[in-house]
Amino acid sequence: MYTTDNAPPVVLIVEDNQANLLLARALLRRAGYGIEEAQSAEEAMERLGGTAPDLILMDIQLPGKDGLSLTREIRANPATSHIPVVALTANAMLGDAERCLEAGCVGYITKPINAREFAATVAGFLGKVAAPQ
Repeated sequence: MYTTDNAPPVVLIVEDNQANLLLARALLRRAGYGIEEAQSAEEAMERLGGTAPDLILMDIQLPGKDGLSLTREIRANPATSHIPVVALTANAMLGDAERCLEAGCVGYITKPINAREFAATVAGFLGKVAAPQ
């Protein structure tokens, strides 16, 4: 993991929509998080080939391989299976949250992102990794 005693938690945002990526990045940076970004499943896997982030925010509707397939791949890989993945999606229909959890996500954040609650919601998913001050 990126996080050491003095370093802020690092969040990998996997999002292909520029507006959503910019908003998530800005809100988390303002809260003190380190940010990594990927705009496709392939780019996310490249990022995960290095050092693992503390949390992954996963858009479900990615070009090519979708976010749920990528989450299953992350869960199946012993090198990345410990990283919590949170679905970040506009899919808010009945059963969507369950599909995300079945794929291996630890939680679900709907879009549009609630700017007032987003960083606190992410901090809640980090569990034992302390939120930045």
